[in-house]
Order: sequence, then C-alpha cells, then structure tokens
Amino acid sequence: MNLKAKYGSQVQDYLEESSKLQSMVAGECLDAILETAELIISAFESGSKLLLCGNGGSAADCQHVATELVSALTKEFERPGLPAIALTTDTSMLTAYSNDTGFEGVFERQVSALGKPGDVLLGISTSGNSVNVIRAVEAANKTGIRTVGLTGAGGNLGDLCTVAIAVPSNDTQHIQESHLAIEHVICHLIEQSMFAGEKGMITTNHDHH
Repeated sequence: MNLKAKYGSQVQDYLEESSKLQSMVAGECLDAILETAELIISAFESGSKLLLCGNGGSAADCQHVATELVSALTKEFERPGLPAIALTTDTSMLTAYSNDTGFEGVFERQVSALGKPGDVLLGISTSGNSVNVIRAVEAANKTGIRTVGLTGAGGNLGDLCTVAIAVPSNDTQHIQESHLAIEHVICHLIEQSMFAGEKGMITTNHDHH
C-alpha cells in the first residue's frame, strides 16, 4: 500500500492544524501560562508542592510533568528535585477507592489526604467536564490549595480554578498536543526561574522521558 499517495495530504493537514492551534495558544494563553508558572514557583519556594490529576492521555501528562519536575527537564545545570505528585499512579489506591466508593471521587480523596494549604493542584481535562477532576478542584479550593485548570474551549473546569489555561479548540487530539507544549513550557519557566536566573533560554535539547 502506498500510504503517501493515499494519506499524505491528510497527514500534512493534520500537522498544519496542530501547528495553527499552537500558534493560537501562544497568543491567547500566554498570560495564563505565565501566571500558572508563577503560582507553582511560589508554592515550591515556600516549601509547598504540586499535585496533578487527569484521565487517560491527561493522566499520562500528569506523570510526564511530575517526572520533569522531580527529575529534570534539561541537563544544562544541576538542580534539586521539585515536589510534584501525579495522583494517577497508585494503582492500589485508584482501584480500591473506585471499586468501593466510585471513580468520581478518586482524585478528590487524594487531594484531601495529601494536599495542604499553599499547595497547587493542576487538573487536566480536554473536555473541561471530567467529574473526578472537577471534584478534586472543588476540594482543593475549600482547603486553601490554589488550582490550575488545563483544558480546551469547553466545559466548566476553567471557571472553578484560580487560573485557567484554555486551549481554543474542541478537538481532543489537538488539545492534547497543545497541552504537552504548554506543560513543557511551564516546567521550563519553573526550572529556569528558580535555578538558572536570567540566562535561561528555551531549548529543545533535553532528554525525553
């Protein structure tokens, strides 16, 4: 099968659409991205931590971001690990609580158990309507935990959060692609601001986790 002849134009269109959306994100979401980085930096500098929650691809994003912060985004300089916890990784807790009580409260329960005033919760939902993420944000808001919603153009999540980064799209795949770029930029801002000072430059030369 000649895939290029059959699908080449579709591939090009898909990648161009993704690129266009990221250009829109650069214009429309810049302030929210910077505000998010400032919130998380403030939490880290005061001895607090970042919690992250989401489902499916967004759960993978939570683990990705936590890894970049606990480990390192770049090898340009040495730095200590930063306290970030993905609430998507403890299979015993996730399955026990979901089996016994229901999946909708699985992140809310962990926020209540692990979160402290001064922490930040990053909730990721492409639809903006993931009930378990919304409930986690609501629990965080009640306990002095600042909240960030990373979402798409729709849903209620953003309205509930201290800061909302809303990618201007309803296409789940393209939203997820933009989310990854946003997440890397936030990790970059945190790392450079806290440990590299004014010399920090965005680079693509880092290990992929």
